[in-house]
Amino acid sequence: MSSVLQNIFNALQWGSFYSMIALGYCLVYGVLRLINFAHGDIFMAACYGAYFIATALLARFAGAGIFVFAATLALTMAFTALLGVTIERVAYRPLRSKGVNRLYVVITALMVGFILENGNLGLLGARLRSFPTMLDKQVWQLGPVALTNLKVLVIGAAFAVFGILQFIVKKTVFGMSMRAISYDKFAIPLMGIPVNRVITFTFALGSALAAVAGILFGMSYPVLDPYMGMIIGWKAFIAAVVGGIGEITGAFVGGFILGFIEIFIAAFFPSSFKDLVSFVILLMILAIKPTGFFGVARSTKI
Repeated sequence: MSSVLQNIFNALQWGSFYSMIALGYCLVYGVLRLINFAHGDIFMAACYGAYFIATALLARFAGAGIFVFAATLALTMAFTALLGVTIERVAYRPLRSKGVNRLYVVITALMVGFILENGNLGLLGARLRSFPTMLDKQVWQLGPVALTNLKVLVIGAAFAVFGILQFIVKKTVFGMSMRAISYDKFAIPLMGIPVNRVITFTFALGSALAAVAGILFGMSYPVLDPYMGMIIGWKAFIAAVVGGIGEITGAFVGGFILGFIEIFIAAFFPSSFKDLVSFVILLMILAIKPTGFFGVARSTKI
């Protein structure tokens, strides 16, 4: 029983990472019906950006862990938001303005991801980097379960991000504009809604979410490499599809579903089976419910 309880908290931590990244996929898809396959590499860029920012701040403000963490979080979110906006302006907007087939936009997204990966490799090299320690580790023993302050921070951050995102999408003007564009992007300009501005905001917000996940992931598993965003990005995308791509609640829940599947398979079976069995289970879920748990079938207007 103690092993099961411990693995539940481990699964919540891994699921939190997947959920925060999956929410970024969900935002862009919900507005543009575009799978931003570069999102996993934006997560990687966030890890590296936070590494350099935290290293510089710790050299200047040694011992001020909470301040360094808060400043690193804010600066990294600004960096990745700017990166997301730049990608949208340079790579996606020209294609969208020309009305090209959606397939070409998807291919462009893949190419942007490869550029980020190999650009990092070319500029910084293949050497693994160790993420600096910003917060002192604390261990809390709750009966048979050991919890760290970082694990609690990761799980709490995921639920906070989900709540804030729900508020933005459902209660703010930009959120209502995002939902309106996802419903009918052709009629929306006639109503005076600045489509490009809303799309820019969407990319900035989704990329900022990747920054939150990137910093917390680097603090939890402090080994960085240029290709670290590829596999976790694909898994988060699959989690979003299982939950219901385009649905915020679905993407959030899907991340935790994948986290629980992976952790409990690794706990009771050889770790080499983790990805194989996880993807087989997810494939079975999609075979039974192709739209995901929270997704709904959409009709196409002719």
